[in-house]
Amino acid sequence: MLSPLALTVTCLVFVLILLVVDHREWPLGRVIAKLSASTCFVGVAVVLGAHRSTYGQLILGALVLGWLGDALLLSRAPKAFMGGLAAFLLSHVLFATAFVSGAVSVPAMGAAVVMAGVFGAGVLRWLMPHAPEEFKGPVLAYVVVILAMCVTAAGHAFASQRWAVLVGALLFTASDLSVARDRFVKQGYVNRLWGWPTYFVAQLVLAWTVATASVAG
Repeated sequence: MLSPLALTVTCLVFVLILLVVDHREWPLGRVIAKLSASTCFVGVAVVLGAHRSTYGQLILGALVLGWLGDALLLSRAPKAFMGGLAAFLLSHVLFATAFVSGAVSVPAMGAAVVMAGVFGAGVLRWLMPHAPEEFKGPVLAYVVVILAMCVTAAGHAFASQRWAVLVGALLFTASDLSVARDRFVKQGYVNRLWGWPTYFVAQLVLAWTVATASVAG
């Protein structure tokens, strides 16, 4: 079995390959590279012993849902996109549940709620005019859930000093902006150029937090 470090490096190599094949518009290469990279971040959590703690099990579940979302979003069909949206929404719910399963700082979460509210309002003001009517409700729900995940990540990070949790959550949020822009505002390779790296690094960072699950409480 590969070590978590080897899986991390392999994941990043597949991300680079994904950027190349995406630019060259090779559909099969895109499928192989993307799902291989996703499999690697799931593997990192498994090798680090995610099954040994409640925190780890929740993180692993979130990562598996991320893998499923990645597979569904390989298609631009509306039903596949909605399925991917649902998978990632549930993934964020599991991440948030993992964070609050350990120590949390209520003052930090309070401050994070204010910042998330301002940020979320800006995102919705930018995004909603571009979203088709049938997507407005799901998009609103998704924004609320991912910001809730960031709030819980902030609360846990400040209480436990596990700053990787917050870094991962913020990178994940940034990557979702690239998906939203590509889907609803302006499609283009530039979205994936920064979206893929931030997304996969976010998943890897969150997968590595399993290694310190013993101090999550």
